[in-house]
Amino acid sequence: MRNRTFAMIKPDAVACQYSGPIITCIEKAGFRIIAQKMLRLHISDTNKFYAIHSQRPFFRNLSLFMTSGPVIALVLEKENAVTDFRTLIGNTDPRIASPGSLRKIFGQSKTRNAIHGSDSDENAIKEIHFFFSEREIIPEPYRLPIPETEIDS
Repeated sequence: MRNRTFAMIKPDAVACQYSGPIITCIEKAGFRIIAQKMLRLHISDTNKFYAIHSQRPFFRNLSLFMTSGPVIALVLEKENAVTDFRTLIGNTDPRIASPGSLRKIFGQSKTRNAIHGSDSDENAIKEIHFFFSEREIIPEPYRLPIPETEIDS
């Protein structure tokens, strides 16, 4: 079954100019990007988005890191999107992430691990709607409206 997941390229990966290579890996893994935008999170955003972690000792550092620069939010579509994307990104800790996973390739630490991915179908829906309205999601594939030969003449 085709479903959706949410991904966010974190400030460390954006700053290191890894966004393009990460997006290329995502598409080569068979995911279709159906929404994408770059934005800068505010503390109030991180407090809401990461509320589940609010009592954890790393929460303050996570909030400061996630507001330190722009992020790229994505909605991805594929069969088994959540499970397959979690496999693609790898373990939170890049040191023990699987070889070839995005976090192994682009991550620096448990916090600066390049990318976020939804951990369940339920959270994917919540996270997608946190960043995107339905109007911003383009579920149908783009097709060129007219043959190229007609454009050239």
